[in-house]
Amino acid sequence: MFTGIIEATGAVVSLEARSGPTRIGISAPAFIERLRTGDSIAVSGTCLTALEFAAPVFYADLAAETLARTSLGRLKKGSIVNLELPTPAGTPLGGHMVQGHVDGCGELVSFDPVNPQAEPELTDWWLRVRIPENTRRFVVEKGSIAIEGISLTIASWDGEVAGIAILPHTRNLTNLRVLQPGDPVNVEADVLIKLALEQQRQRPLFELTVDYLVANGY
Repeated sequence: MFTGIIEATGAVVSLEARSGPTRIGISAPAFIERLRTGDSIAVSGTCLTALEFAAPVFYADLAAETLARTSLGRLKKGSIVNLELPTPAGTPLGGHMVQGHVDGCGELVSFDPVNPQAEPELTDWWLRVRIPENTRRFVVEKGSIAIEGISLTIASWDGEVAGIAILPHTRNLTNLRVLQPGDPVNVEADVLIKLALEQQRQRPLFELTVDYLVANGY
């Protein structure tokens, strides 16, 4: 499990289509000494398994499902990605519960400074993302959402586009600083909202009947 608190960014160095899974190579100097074969790592919100190493690069395979659900297959050499290692047991949850199981690709609509006259590294920003249709029922204002693996809070929601306030620290540390309008972004809805809606769906509807009233002393 992850918490959506991005620790560092990396860069795509290769994307190789093979007869089996597509293999991606990512330069990750901040993490390469901590990774071992079989370890999980979130790449722009997508949980991958590190398989091979050629420091500072690690390689992971992208299954067909991963290519269909995420933006990773559309990245190019030099693309900047967000990186996060799994959260150790007992560690405080700084963000929210992020599984690394991307629901789908959204679209970056706009990313604008709140104060255009300020230095980009110092002002806060306003992010607008078009949420994929299969994820919209899990989106609520002031709820949590992971965009590119970043734990964020939804500040506004019109049923299609989510507005999110971004602090300078978040902008400066993540790949948000290099994304452009129209770019695909990985979206994972809050798993707790998913569970709550699933429990509500499975719960039988209560029906008020004469038998119920008699049995309860009415």
